[in-house]
Amino acid sequence: MFSGDSLTPHSGKVLSLLRIISALILMQHGLQKIIGFPAPARAPFELISQMGVGGVLELVGGLLLAIGLFSRPVAFILSGMMAVAYFQFHAPQSLYPLVNGGELAVMLCFVFLYIVFAGPGPWSVDALTRRRRRW
Repeated sequence: MFSGDSLTPHSGKVLSLLRIISALILMQHGLQKIIGFPAPARAPFELISQMGVGGVLELVGGLLLAIGLFSRPVAFILSGMMAVAYFQFHAPQSLYPLVNGGELAVMLCFVFLYIVFAGPGPWSVDALTRRRRRW
């Protein structure tokens, strides 16, 4: 039922879904920081601050990743941002992500790192422009 041969044709589509859903989750954090939606902001938004820059990267980078535009460089930047977020804000509280609340930061860091190497998948602007260049 779950043999590799029968699932392989769908791997690109599932990669696209992983990219899209991960980007949408990240965008929520940027929206929260910038406009207080879908949950109230934890602090006032200041663009020239680490949280402000993080919010913009989460929102704009998340949007670019969701549509699959400049996917590899954007995913690389976002992976690094999530690593910084984890080590700066979560790791000092505890070694264990479950205890320090950093599970999402760790997961998104490695999902974005995977996208750097795997690419955006077929449902992306990058894939669309790559197909057009071949013509």
